[in-house]
Amino acid sequence: MNIITRYLLKEITVSVTLIMLALIAMFSFFDLIQELESLGRGNYGLSKVLLFVILSAPGHIYEIMPVAVLVGCMYSIGQLARHSELIILRVSGISSTGIALSLLKIGLIFTLITFFVGELITPLSEKMAQRMRIQATDSVIVQDFKSGLWVKDGNSFVNIEQILPDSTLLNVHIYEFDKEFRLKTNSHAKSGQFAEDQWNLKEVTQTYFNEETNEIKQLESATWRSLIRPELLNVLLVLPEKMSAWNLYSYIRHLSINKQKTTRYEMALWSKLVYPLACMVMIMLALPFGFIQQRASGASTKIFIGIMLGVLYQILNRTFIHLGVLNDWAPLFSAVTPTVLFLMAGLGMKYYVDRR
Repeated sequence: MNIITRYLLKEITVSVTLIMLALIAMFSFFDLIQELESLGRGNYGLSKVLLFVILSAPGHIYEIMPVAVLVGCMYSIGQLARHSELIILRVSGISSTGIALSLLKIGLIFTLITFFVGELITPLSEKMAQRMRIQATDSVIVQDFKSGLWVKDGNSFVNIEQILPDSTLLNVHIYEFDKEFRLKTNSHAKSGQFAEDQWNLKEVTQTYFNEETNEIKQLESATWRSLIRPELLNVLLVLPEKMSAWNLYSYIRHLSINKQKTTRYEMALWSKLVYPLACMVMIMLALPFGFIQQRASGASTKIFIGIMLGVLYQILNRTFIHLGVLNDWAPLFSAVTPTVLFLMAGLGMKYYVDRR
């Protein structure tokens, strides 16, 4: 890393950090306002509210990193242009392409940071935040249905009325069918806990359906081997967009084995892989602003333009993901299109600047 790259890295890192702290403070304030509505419910006191807000911060860092990189880079390059440092670099023999390559190296650093936060920190912190909140408010995890969560498991359909934060299952109903989709058994368990690669069910009532008679058995305990794992139940705690790529891949495999729709989770997986690259794209988009109207626009104007472009990117990103889910578009197409559009805009602006 040469002296020019180190200098640019220092300037841009300071700007990006300040912008990011400001944005995180704003989003955390909104989280605090929202969580205050649940203050006093169960054991959910002020200290746990603040802890929830802190644990939610890594998720915001992941979401706003490209925006912070864009705004911070635009501000830094604008300041360099204002003090004629960009002109000095050009006069000394460094082309705009050379400056762009140095900035791309810096963008790669932010890309790796974004991937690290999104893959290792955010899923863990989100899960901890949601578990803590559920335990403190004496809540349980349920799905949108009033009857709880429904899962297809091979030839069985499983209904779980409640899931506790430690992945304990309450009121489990297992409906097992034969190959001709005739109901064979109906099992009900008061509770279930996962250990040694199987679920240990308590207070089990099993009903066997035969052609002539039905047989009912009462058991104190029983074991249940299933494709359902506690890590799959984490989907109920963490939004797909904030899960790790590996957990998304595992859950997609589970849905595929059971012949269930995977579009939303495939979309989230490709977004996880593509999204960090937006940091490098944002740097390419910010570079031409240093050469366009170098002295005509001030720092506030560049920050405003950067924020608007960042908001536009987030809107396009969410829009393409939702449209992809609704219209069954190819997940890779939906995930990569906004980033490609911004990359093309950045390259087009750079070409325009080079021709001036």
